[in-house]
Amino acid sequence: MNSISQKQIDDTHTFEDKTISVLERVFPAPRSFGIRLWDGRELPGASNPSFTLVLKEPGSLRRMFTPPIELSLGEAYIQGDLDIEGDLLKAVFLIDELTDNNAFSALEVAGLLRDIATLPTLDTKSRAMTRGPLELSGKVHSLERDKKAIKYHYDVGNDFYEYWLDPYMQYSCAYFIKGDETIEQAQLQKMEHICRKLRLQPGERLLDVGCGWGGLARYAAEHYNVQVLGVTLSEQQAKYASEKVKNTGLANKVKIKFSDYRKLDEDPFDKAVSVGMFEHVGRPNLPEYFSTIYRLLVPGGLFLNHGISRKATPEDVPASLVGKKGAMPFKEDHKGLLNLDEKIFGWGTFSQRYIFPDGELVPVSLANLVAEGAGFDVRDVENLREHYAKTTRRWVRRLGNNEATLIKLVGEEVYRTWRLYLSVSAHSFEIGNIGIHQSLLAKLDHGKAHLPMTRADIYST
Repeated sequence: MNSISQKQIDDTHTFEDKTISVLERVFPAPRSFGIRLWDGRELPGASNPSFTLVLKEPGSLRRMFTPPIELSLGEAYIQGDLDIEGDLLKAVFLIDELTDNNAFSALEVAGLLRDIATLPTLDTKSRAMTRGPLELSGKVHSLERDKKAIKYHYDVGNDFYEYWLDPYMQYSCAYFIKGDETIEQAQLQKMEHICRKLRLQPGERLLDVGCGWGGLARYAAEHYNVQVLGVTLSEQQAKYASEKVKNTGLANKVKIKFSDYRKLDEDPFDKAVSVGMFEHVGRPNLPEYFSTIYRLLVPGGLFLNHGISRKATPEDVPASLVGKKGAMPFKEDHKGLLNLDEKIFGWGTFSQRYIFPDGELVPVSLANLVAEGAGFDVRDVENLREHYAKTTRRWVRRLGNNEATLIKLVGEEVYRTWRLYLSVSAHSFEIGNIGIHQSLLAKLDHGKAHLPMTRADIYST
């Protein structure tokens, strides 16, 4: 019995030494953060570290760095195998360190993965999760599959979102004119900015594609006296939005429909808007998306498409331009440890399984090219990337301010999932990995867009 216990002690020390060896190579000193192991041993960082990376078990490090690493890191965090004590927003920069082009050679990567494979494993299969990853089947972006994907993210619970969103339940980029506004002020400014870009006029009919909880639909009806049809694939959102419309006395102006926009058979609208829904469309479906909305507009109608975008890659360049003299070279990003092999890191694997199943980002250049192909005239494009960085940072703070309540409401795994997702999003917007664009598109009326000659009216007081 004593010899077994001694062996266990020896093994623990061996695992600890191996873990420290890997950590010192992956995150060499001097570090701006601290590290603490499961037994309390600490690897010091700066004198006043912004956060501490805590490994809860001897198998935590192997859990974190088992390919695909993005998925493993995310699951390790939401299931509590690792923790971040301190500022999570500052902790997400660790991904940048790992993807530094000069951080690791192929030989070093192989050595790290070999040593990590000798560490203990964690029994994760027997764990009961309150919200596991979504397993989808069937054709990607079919009506039924899209409905399941939307339900997974947006039907977590209206009360959950109410705790950290604004009163209009705007789950999209806010608009900061001065920069120090509250999220409530900035979201009101965002809705006003959209309505002004659309040049809404009393009595016009507005289609809100992916209307969410109906905040923008209500705002447009209240402030611009328009008739609005909002459609959403989230049943909980539709019920919430319909109740809000009824309670605010707007039932004669706003109608909420639990439906896929592709199934709409309505008289043409004067204006259309899509905020935060575009990311769910999928690249192969972009022609249908823009063509459907084009069909639903009157000649001279306007469409504002507001969606997250990614930077273009060589694969996005039309084949006719590849190799042309004067073609602009692309900077190669995301190399180092995590991109030596896409299978090692697995970009997007965590998001696809736990955040936005079947979600897909495309460059704004490609989106607007497809919009033109559908017949639209591109009138205005605005990048609000810095605004979304501020928005997500405020959401993270509001989540943290309501931590105990939210964990009791939806469970710790869901709370940690959203906290991680929004923190990574804030960082990605700040460093320019992703953007958020508003494109104003016109369905021309015999060549006329019926718009002012300048943007001055948008900003007039």
